[in-house]
Amino acid sequence: MYHSSETIVPAHKQISIDDRTAGRELLRKTDCLQLSRDEQTERQSGVLLSEHQMDIYINERLTMKLVCIPEHLPELVMGRLLTEGMIRTADDVKAIHICEHGTRAAVSLNDTLPKNNTSDDFVELTPTSCTSNHVLNDDFRTCKTLSPVTPATWKASWIFSLADRFAKGMPLHKETWCTHSCFLAMEDQLLFQCEDIGRHNALDKAIGYALLHGINLTRCIVYSSGRIPTDMAEKAIRAGISILSSKASPTQEAVELAGRYHLTLVCNARRDSMRVYAGESPV
Repeated sequence: MYHSSETIVPAHKQISIDDRTAGRELLRKTDCLQLSRDEQTERQSGVLLSEHQMDIYINERLTMKLVCIPEHLPELVMGRLLTEGMIRTADDVKAIHICEHGTRAAVSLNDTLPKNNTSDDFVELTPTSCTSNHVLNDDFRTCKTLSPVTPATWKASWIFSLADRFAKGMPLHKETWCTHSCFLAMEDQLLFQCEDIGRHNALDKAIGYALLHGINLTRCIVYSSGRIPTDMAEKAIRAGISILSSKASPTQEAVELAGRYHLTLVCNARRDSMRVYAGESPV
Protein backbone atom coordinates (compact mmCIF):
# COMPACT_ATOMS: atom_id res chain seq x y z
CA MET A 1 0.00 0.00 0.00
CA TYR A 2 1.44 3.37 -1.00
CA HIS A 3 1.61 6.26 1.41
CA SER A 4 1.12 9.70 -0.16
CA SER A 5 3.44 12.57 0.65
CA GLU A 6 3.49 16.14 -0.64
CA THR A 7 7.25 16.36 -0.17
CA ILE A 8 9.76 14.52 1.96
CA VAL A 9 12.53 17.14 1.84
CA PRO A 10 12.69 20.92 1.62
CA ALA A 11 12.39 22.44 -1.86
CA HIS A 12 15.61 23.40 -3.63
CA LYS A 13 16.60 26.68 -1.99
CA GLN A 14 19.07 27.91 -4.62
CA ILE A 15 16.56 28.26 -7.48
CA SER A 16 14.26 31.27 -7.75
CA ILE A 17 10.85 30.07 -8.95
CA ASP A 18 8.29 32.64 -10.11
CA ASP A 19 5.17 30.91 -11.43
CA ARG A 20 2.23 33.26 -12.01
CA THR A 21 -0.10 30.76 -13.65
CA ALA A 22 -2.12 29.71 -10.59
CA GLY A 23 -5.77 29.17 -11.45
CA ARG A 24 -5.25 28.70 -15.19
CA GLU A 25 -8.19 27.00 -16.87
CA LEU A 26 -7.58 23.31 -17.63
CA LEU A 27 -11.06 22.27 -18.78
CA ARG A 28 -13.70 23.86 -20.97
CA LYS A 29 -17.36 22.99 -21.31
CA THR A 30 -18.55 21.77 -24.69
CA ASP A 31 -21.64 20.25 -26.31
CA CYS A 32 -21.77 17.23 -28.56
CA LEU A 33 -24.19 14.84 -30.21
CA GLN A 34 -23.86 11.23 -29.05
CA LEU A 35 -24.85 8.52 -31.54
CA SER A 36 -25.53 4.94 -30.43
CA ARG A 37 -25.37 1.80 -32.50
CA ASP A 38 -29.15 1.41 -32.36
CA GLU A 39 -29.43 4.82 -34.09
CA GLN A 40 -30.48 6.69 -30.96
CA THR A 41 -29.16 10.25 -30.62
CA GLU A 42 -28.71 12.38 -27.56
CA ARG A 43 -27.44 15.92 -27.12
CA GLN A 44 -24.88 15.97 -24.31
CA SER A 45 -22.66 18.48 -22.56
CA GLY A 46 -19.31 17.77 -20.98
CA VAL A 47 -15.75 19.05 -20.59
CA LEU A 48 -12.68 18.84 -22.78
CA LEU A 49 -9.03 19.39 -21.93
CA SER A 50 -7.48 22.64 -23.20
CA GLU A 51 -4.17 22.54 -25.05
CA HIS A 52 -1.61 25.03 -23.78
CA GLN A 53 1.43 26.30 -25.67
CA MET A 54 4.57 27.51 -23.91
CA ASP A 55 7.84 28.89 -25.26
CA ILE A 56 10.97 28.28 -23.19
CA TYR A 57 13.69 30.91 -23.35
CA ILE A 58 17.09 29.97 -21.93
CA ASN A 59 19.33 32.93 -21.14
CA GLU A 60 16.99 35.02 -23.32
CA ARG A 61 17.23 32.69 -26.35
CA LEU A 62 14.12 30.85 -27.57
CA THR A 63 15.12 27.21 -27.28
CA MET A 64 12.01 25.02 -26.93
CA LYS A 65 8.31 25.05 -27.73
CA LEU A 66 5.97 22.82 -25.72
CA VAL A 67 2.32 21.83 -25.94
CA CYS A 68 1.07 20.77 -22.51
CA ILE A 69 -1.52 21.55 -19.86
CA PRO A 70 -0.87 24.59 -17.62
CA GLU A 71 -0.22 22.62 -14.45
CA HIS A 72 3.14 21.97 -12.72
CA LEU A 73 4.91 24.15 -15.29
CA PRO A 74 8.12 24.77 -13.26
CA GLU A 75 8.46 21.01 -12.84
CA LEU A 76 7.94 20.50 -16.57
CA VAL A 77 10.61 23.06 -17.44
CA MET A 78 13.15 21.63 -14.97
CA GLY A 79 12.56 18.07 -16.10
CA ARG A 80 12.81 18.96 -19.77
CA LEU A 81 16.07 20.85 -19.23
CA LEU A 82 17.60 17.73 -17.66
CA THR A 83 16.24 15.15 -20.09
CA GLU A 84 17.32 17.23 -23.08
CA GLY A 85 20.87 17.38 -21.72
CA MET A 86 20.82 21.14 -21.10
CA ILE A 87 21.60 20.87 -17.39
CA ARG A 88 23.35 18.26 -15.27
CA THR A 89 21.75 18.98 -11.90
CA ALA A 90 19.33 21.45 -10.35
CA ASP A 91 22.33 23.52 -9.27
CA ASP A 92 22.82 24.56 -12.91
CA VAL A 93 19.62 26.64 -12.80
CA LYS A 94 19.48 30.09 -11.20
CA ALA A 95 15.87 31.04 -11.88
CA ILE A 96 12.67 30.08 -13.69
CA HIS A 97 10.08 32.78 -14.38
CA ILE A 98 6.75 31.82 -15.94
CA CYS A 99 4.53 34.66 -17.10
CA GLU A 100 0.97 35.10 -15.88
CA HIS A 101 -0.44 33.58 -19.06
CA GLY A 102 1.87 30.58 -18.83
CA THR A 103 2.95 31.04 -22.44
CA ARG A 104 6.56 32.02 -21.76
CA ALA A 105 9.10 30.49 -19.41
CA ALA A 106 12.34 32.40 -18.91
CA VAL A 107 15.20 30.26 -17.58
CA SER A 108 18.48 31.65 -16.28
CA LEU A 109 21.35 29.15 -16.18
CA ASN A 110 24.44 29.48 -14.04
CA ASP A 111 27.61 30.69 -15.70
CA THR A 112 29.48 27.60 -14.53
CA LEU A 113 27.92 25.44 -17.26
CA PRO A 114 30.29 24.67 -20.14
CA LYS A 115 29.57 26.57 -23.33
CA ASN A 116 28.31 24.60 -26.32
CA ASN A 117 29.52 25.46 -29.79
CA THR A 118 26.52 26.82 -31.69
CA SER A 119 25.93 24.92 -34.91
CA ASP A 120 23.97 26.12 -37.92
CA ASP A 121 23.67 22.45 -38.93
CA PHE A 122 21.45 21.52 -35.97
CA VAL A 123 18.74 19.04 -36.96
CA GLU A 124 16.01 18.20 -34.48
CA LEU A 125 15.33 14.51 -33.92
CA THR A 126 11.69 13.62 -34.54
CA PRO A 127 10.19 12.75 -31.13
CA THR A 128 7.56 10.06 -30.52
CA SER A 129 5.60 12.42 -28.28
CA CYS A 130 1.83 12.89 -28.54
CA THR A 131 2.22 16.67 -28.77
CA SER A 132 4.07 19.17 -30.94
CA ASN A 133 7.11 19.63 -28.70
CA HIS A 134 10.18 21.03 -30.41
CA VAL A 135 13.80 21.81 -29.58
CA LEU A 136 14.87 24.72 -31.79
CA ASN A 137 18.63 24.70 -31.26
CA ASP A 138 21.38 22.91 -29.37
CA ASP A 139 23.08 26.00 -27.94
CA PHE A 140 22.63 24.75 -24.37
CA ARG A 141 22.77 21.00 -24.93
CA THR A 142 26.06 20.31 -23.20
CA CYS A 143 25.35 16.81 -21.80
CA LYS A 144 25.01 14.78 -24.98
CA THR A 145 26.24 11.39 -23.82
CA LEU A 146 24.38 8.92 -21.64
CA SER A 147 25.88 7.20 -18.59
CA PRO A 148 24.76 3.87 -17.12
CA VAL A 149 22.38 4.16 -14.19
CA THR A 150 23.06 2.58 -10.82
CA PRO A 151 21.07 -0.68 -10.53
CA ALA A 152 18.70 -0.79 -7.57
CA THR A 153 16.90 -3.56 -5.73
CA TRP A 154 13.12 -3.46 -5.85
CA LYS A 155 10.03 -5.38 -4.87
CA ALA A 156 7.23 -6.34 -7.23
CA SER A 157 4.72 -5.24 -4.60
CA TRP A 158 5.87 -1.63 -5.03
CA ILE A 159 4.95 -1.58 -8.72
CA PHE A 160 1.75 -3.56 -8.18
CA SER A 161 0.73 -0.85 -5.70
CA LEU A 162 1.38 1.82 -8.32
CA ALA A 163 -0.71 -0.13 -10.81
CA ASP A 164 -3.50 -0.29 -8.20
CA ARG A 165 -3.22 3.46 -7.69
CA PHE A 166 -3.37 4.09 -11.44
CA ALA A 167 -6.44 1.86 -11.79
CA LYS A 168 -8.32 4.10 -9.35
CA GLY A 169 -8.07 6.88 -11.92
CA MET A 170 -6.59 10.36 -12.12
CA PRO A 171 -8.78 13.50 -11.80
CA LEU A 172 -8.40 14.94 -15.30
CA HIS A 173 -8.46 11.55 -16.99
CA LYS A 174 -11.70 10.66 -15.23
CA GLU A 175 -13.33 13.77 -16.68
CA THR A 176 -11.81 13.80 -20.16
CA TRP A 177 -10.09 10.49 -21.03
CA CYS A 178 -7.47 12.77 -22.57
CA THR A 179 -4.36 12.60 -20.37
CA HIS A 180 -1.33 10.51 -19.58
CA SER A 181 -0.21 10.06 -15.98
CA CYS A 182 3.10 9.61 -14.20
CA PHE A 183 3.86 8.57 -10.62
CA LEU A 184 7.12 9.15 -8.76
CA ALA A 185 7.76 6.81 -5.83
CA MET A 186 10.53 5.76 -3.49
CA GLU A 187 10.02 2.18 -2.32
CA ASP A 188 6.48 2.14 -0.89
CA GLN A 189 6.06 5.92 -0.67
CA LEU A 190 4.26 7.86 -3.40
CA LEU A 191 6.02 11.21 -3.72
CA PHE A 192 4.30 12.89 -6.65
CA GLN A 193 1.67 12.29 -9.31
CA CYS A 194 0.77 14.33 -12.36
CA GLU A 195 -1.09 14.37 -15.65
CA ASP A 196 -0.50 15.93 -19.04
CA ILE A 197 -1.60 15.66 -22.66
CA GLY A 198 1.66 13.90 -23.49
CA ARG A 199 3.44 11.08 -21.68
CA HIS A 200 6.83 12.77 -22.24
CA ASN A 201 5.58 15.89 -20.47
CA ALA A 202 4.21 13.86 -17.56
CA LEU A 203 7.56 12.07 -17.12
CA ASP A 204 9.44 15.38 -17.26
CA LYS A 205 7.12 16.83 -14.59
CA ALA A 206 7.92 13.93 -12.26
CA ILE A 207 11.63 14.35 -12.90
CA GLY A 208 11.39 18.12 -12.42
CA TYR A 209 9.56 17.67 -9.13
CA ALA A 210 12.40 15.51 -7.85
CA LEU A 211 14.99 18.10 -8.93
CA LEU A 212 13.15 20.98 -7.28
CA HIS A 213 12.70 19.04 -4.04
CA GLY A 214 16.17 17.53 -3.73
CA ILE A 215 14.97 13.94 -4.21
CA ASN A 216 17.58 11.40 -5.22
CA LEU A 217 16.28 10.01 -8.52
CA THR A 218 18.63 7.02 -8.37
CA ARG A 219 16.45 5.69 -5.54
CA CYS A 220 13.15 6.33 -7.32
CA ILE A 221 10.65 4.32 -9.32
CA VAL A 222 8.68 5.99 -12.08
CA TYR A 223 5.37 4.58 -13.34
CA SER A 224 4.00 5.87 -16.65
CA SER A 225 0.68 5.31 -18.36
CA GLY A 226 2.25 5.47 -21.83
CA ARG A 227 4.26 3.24 -24.12
CA ILE A 228 8.06 3.26 -23.77
CA PRO A 229 10.00 3.93 -26.96
CA THR A 230 13.68 4.85 -26.91
CA ASP A 231 13.16 8.55 -26.13
CA MET A 232 11.19 7.72 -22.98
CA ALA A 233 13.85 5.25 -21.83
CA GLU A 234 16.55 7.81 -22.63
CA LYS A 235 14.84 10.41 -20.43
CA ALA A 236 14.90 8.01 -17.49
CA ILE A 237 18.55 7.10 -18.09
CA ARG A 238 19.62 10.73 -18.40
CA ALA A 239 17.82 11.50 -15.12
CA GLY A 240 19.60 8.61 -13.37
CA ILE A 241 16.35 6.76 -12.64
CA SER A 242 17.09 3.09 -12.01
CA ILE A 243 13.56 1.64 -12.42
CA LEU A 244 11.15 2.71 -15.15
CA SER A 245 7.76 1.02 -15.21
CA SER A 246 4.71 1.44 -17.41
CA LYS A 247 1.19 0.18 -17.91
CA ALA A 248 1.95 -0.05 -21.63
CA SER A 249 4.54 -1.83 -23.79
CA PRO A 250 8.11 -0.92 -24.77
CA THR A 251 9.68 -1.06 -28.20
CA GLN A 252 12.47 -3.52 -28.95
CA GLU A 253 14.92 -0.62 -29.28
CA ALA A 254 13.94 0.71 -25.85
CA VAL A 255 14.58 -2.71 -24.31
CA GLU A 256 18.02 -2.85 -25.94
CA LEU A 257 18.84 0.69 -24.74
CA ALA A 258 17.72 -0.18 -21.20
CA GLY A 259 19.95 -3.24 -21.22
CA ARG A 260 23.01 -1.27 -22.35
CA TYR A 261 22.58 1.35 -19.62
CA HIS A 262 21.47 -0.95 -16.77
CA LEU A 263 17.96 0.53 -16.59
CA THR A 264 15.43 -1.84 -15.04
CA LEU A 265 12.48 -1.72 -17.44
CA VAL A 266 9.16 -3.12 -16.20
CA CYS A 267 6.25 -2.81 -18.63
CA ASN A 268 2.73 -4.13 -19.11
CA ALA A 269 2.52 -3.49 -15.37
CA ARG A 270 -1.11 -4.11 -14.44
CA ARG A 271 -2.84 -5.06 -11.20
CA ASP A 272 -2.35 -8.80 -11.81
CA SER A 273 0.94 -9.11 -13.71
CA MET A 274 3.99 -7.30 -15.10
CA ARG A 275 6.88 -8.07 -17.45
CA VAL A 276 10.53 -7.35 -16.69
CA TYR A 277 12.23 -6.62 -20.02
CA ALA A 278 15.66 -5.48 -18.82
CA GLY A 279 17.69 -4.98 -15.68
CA GLU A 280 17.36 -6.33 -12.18
CA SER A 281 14.78 -8.92 -11.12
CA PRO A 282 12.71 -8.17 -7.99
CA VAL A 283 13.84 -9.42 -4.60
